[in-house]
Amino acid sequence: MSDTVARISDLLQEAAETHHQVYRITDGTDQDWASWYADWLTRLSELPDLLARRPVRSELTYQLVALDREYSSASPAPDVPWPRHYAQRLAEVFA
Repeated sequence: MSDTVARISDLLQEAAETHHQVYRITDGTDQDWASWYADWLTRLSELPDLLARRPVRSELTYQLVALDREYSSASPAPDVPWPRHYAQRLAEVFA
């Protein structure tokens, strides 16, 4: 795994932990989680500096939803944790 993908993976994990804290009253349940993640990642993290091109929030939201569907429905289940899988794909999409 490249250093950039590892750093993106760490940011995705940080976003997940932060989101869970923000939504602790609902035990992390948020039907619009991808919008929250995309906003946090584009405005409050180093993600835009790690990608080859700066993501537009709406495009990142779309990609996160697509990645969630892809990861959740994969058969057999992916052999890597979701943050690393998402990080690799985001690095490719925003190359």
